[in-house]
Amino acid sequence: MIDESFQWRKEYAVHDLTESSFPKLMFDVGAIYLHGYDKEGYKIFWFRVKLHTKDSKTQFEKKKLVAFWLERYAKRENGKPLTVVFDMADTGLSNIDFDFVRYIISCFKVYYPNFLTKIVIFELPWVMNAAFKIVKNWLGPEAAALLKLTNKNEIQEYITAEYLPPYMGGTDAFKYSYPPLVDDDFQTPLCENGPITSEDEAECKEVDTNNKDNTDTTEEQALNSKKANTSEQTPKSEVCDKLDSKTKNAKKALTTFKGSLLHISPAEELHFGSKETAEKKCLIVLTNVTKNAVAFKVRTTAPDKYRVKPSNSSFEPGTSVDIVVSLHGGCAASLQDRFLIMAAEMEQCSGIGAQELSQFWKDIPRNKVMEHR
Repeated sequence: MIDESFQWRKEYAVHDLTESSFPKLMFDVGAIYLHGYDKEGYKIFWFRVKLHTKDSKTQFEKKKLVAFWLERYAKRENGKPLTVVFDMADTGLSNIDFDFVRYIISCFKVYYPNFLTKIVIFELPWVMNAAFKIVKNWLGPEAAALLKLTNKNEIQEYITAEYLPPYMGGTDAFKYSYPPLVDDDFQTPLCENGPITSEDEAECKEVDTNNKDNTDTTEEQALNSKKANTSEQTPKSEVCDKLDSKTKNAKKALTTFKGSLLHISPAEELHFGSKETAEKKCLIVLTNVTKNAVAFKVRTTAPDKYRVKPSNSSFEPGTSVDIVVSLHGGCAASLQDRFLIMAAEMEQCSGIGAQELSQFWKDIPRNKVMEHR
């Protein structure tokens, strides 16, 4: 199996696949893409079957496109499983390509094992019942158990209305378009004082607030290298008193992600508790492990639900910064909610102005940015 996987990676040049590896039309069609999450919080890999046609001339490119999305997801999410949805609404026999379907199954069985949580098939036409039995045989008994046949009344057993289009009975207003690629759902969270009108304004306000907080603390930072220059003037003991027990526990989290620029704690999950014992604040601790200042941003898939402070700033080498994540109003945390921390090394000192920091993010090459989800 390992030899087969290596051979496949070589044949499809999987490691080197980028957007530019494909004709723009392949992305324009919108037949294959990543978007949204299922009820268990797993990313959804969509196949819009009615947009597929069997064509030997494009077969290899379509297979490469599947590899592109899977490899892109694997690198970004560190092997977290995903859910496949075959949207078969308005499809006919002309849309079914058995060789392509078999290839998709092989990708999960051989090349990305343990990546698949379930296969949700939406509105399988009755004329394809015989074809469906063939597919089940290809899957084998274990994988076949992951198949979920659904219609408009049943699909919400697996995916909430939030991530389903209206024709599936959902409320998701998402409309596929390209460019850019559609798999990045992260946006700017709410600032500490409420909604903001744009990402640039969010960054400027956040940085200005941080810099104001930092003005009178330079001497103290020199004496205490573990206090980041983005900390508020409020004594840390008072901050801890204000945070609830869950937040304090997060401060002592045992899990730490050790990246090239930052150590991030907790490593993967924020625990806000159940609805009955809902905690409203959690803490993320960033530690700069480089020899230079590091700029960072925090993004979320639910910007209307969370306040994050600071969400965009920079700090010195060897120091740490506490990021307070607060649930807004009567909102409840969900497994589908995700946070993205972006970081990049800076040549200049931290504490630069809002405009300079905004320009820094515009100029920095993508391959210089560390991302942790």
